[in-house]
Amino acid sequence: MADSATLKTPLHALHVELGARMGPFAGYDMPIQYASGILAEHLHARSHAGLFDVSHMGQAELVGPDHAAVAAALERLCPADFLALAPGRQRYSQLLNAEGGIIDDLMVSRPPGADGKLNLVVNAARKAVDFEVLEANLPSSVRLNRLDRLALVALQGPAAVHVLQRLAPASGVSAMSFMAARPVQLGRFAAFVSRSGYTGEDGFEIALPADEVDAFARRLLADPEVAPIGLGARDSLRLEAGLCLYGHELDETIDPIEADLAWSIQKRRRVEGGFPGAARIQAALASGPARRRVGIRPDGRAPARDGAEIFDAAGAPVGVVTSGGFGPSVGQPIAMGYVASPAAALGTALSLMVRGRSLAAKVSPLPFHPHAYHRG
Repeated sequence: MADSATLKTPLHALHVELGARMGPFAGYDMPIQYASGILAEHLHARSHAGLFDVSHMGQAELVGPDHAAVAAALERLCPADFLALAPGRQRYSQLLNAEGGIIDDLMVSRPPGADGKLNLVVNAARKAVDFEVLEANLPSSVRLNRLDRLALVALQGPAAVHVLQRLAPASGVSAMSFMAARPVQLGRFAAFVSRSGYTGEDGFEIALPADEVDAFARRLLADPEVAPIGLGARDSLRLEAGLCLYGHELDETIDPIEADLAWSIQKRRRVEGGFPGAARIQAALASGPARRRVGIRPDGRAPARDGAEIFDAAGAPVGVVTSGGFGPSVGQPIAMGYVASPAAALGTALSLMVRGRSLAAKVSPLPFHPHAYHRG
């Protein structure tokens, strides 16, 4: 049971009503799994549609005189090209410290029809840090508004688009492409919707007022293709999709190039720099980082958990596992971790120290399960 200091999302009562096993996560009492179990929830999201409560995430907006001013303010802290972000589009980036380490990763969207505004979604465990960094570094012409009265849910899986279309046939959500983001009327619910998520599946993240999210979630769960999904399956889904989790693959000592996130830094920013730690990141782009995030497939059925040491074929230590577990959709244990760059080539033989035993493994391509994003 949550103590009095533990925070609750606006959907907490619904989770309890649905029989969720609750547990602490990032200061919140969150659903870990429901009665069907993590395996069933994982496979349901892959085959139908899963509803995730992500209201613990931080939501905010940057507001300034025009897009150029707001984009420039955020570009001083992040390496992505926000100046070129088109209205109605979303972009993934990282908030960096002075050494180029990752304070947090975040999603940034530019609402159509709002010239001087960018919307942010940041990680729950880092939102206080993120907002403090932003407020300390924004110019006087740009302000940060925390959107604490908004809830956030994710509807993920191949049936997600059909579920929303049935709810709101005139909404046009089926025409949205991956990383599109705009206001959408979903029946009686006015929402801000992005076609994105963190499962590797097609899906949507939906922000709407906290006092309306319970009714909205119940409306979605009334659809026979939708099931509630807890944090357990959310983690196995993102691991199969090869996606980073802050506190595991990302922290303030790791830069985006080591994390295999170079794709999130557009050409203009790579050349011009102008963001924290630019020299380190530009050097890593030019010469390669000393370590790299890789996928790992252990042999056999024993999973390697985060913290497991990684050794090369000669028995020398080369890295550490950052996330690991069983991949229900791939039918075997999978992991991610950082290894010294000479050990990062696909197919490289490794060994993992798991509960005092050496377990054979090899470097594997990411993602483990193919992405199903709707590119349009």
